[in-house]
Amino acid sequence: MDAGWVEVVILVLTECVAPAGKTVCQEQELRYEFFDQKDCDSVLEQLLAHKDGIENIIVNREKSACLPSAKRQNVYPSVDAAEQALAGLEGWGEIPISSDQLDFKQQAHLERLGEVAECSAVGGVAPCKIGEIIVEGASEQNTQVWRRKTQK
Repeated sequence: MDAGWVEVVILVLTECVAPAGKTVCQEQELRYEFFDQKDCDSVLEQLLAHKDGIENIIVNREKSACLPSAKRQNVYPSVDAAEQALAGLEGWGEIPISSDQLDFKQQAHLERLGEVAECSAVGGVAPCKIGEIIVEGASEQNTQVWRRKTQK
């Protein structure tokens, strides 16, 4: 086992938190490490949305971001070497890496797309799909489907 430098993305969230019943807040900075920029951006977006709904927290958006960095870490020459060195640790397992991983929204959309029928096949009764567009209805009624005309 050697030591080496690996690329990480640091999520920095700077916020001012007021204890219950107080009007003065205390600034604090939270840091989280990610190996993927998209994961970091997604978590930052979710944290900002969550913190906006809390009355006693003010997030400093100018100081909150995902920043590239590097970290000294144990490096193994192969997955087998890592398996031997870390086999006794609870929860150990290789993280599958996919170059074409879809974000969770796209994945959910594709799953839903597979569940609904074509609108032409069900007479426009929602839910149905036209290509990759899902038409959702408030109730089981016929739905008007609008199409944009393209000029040639």
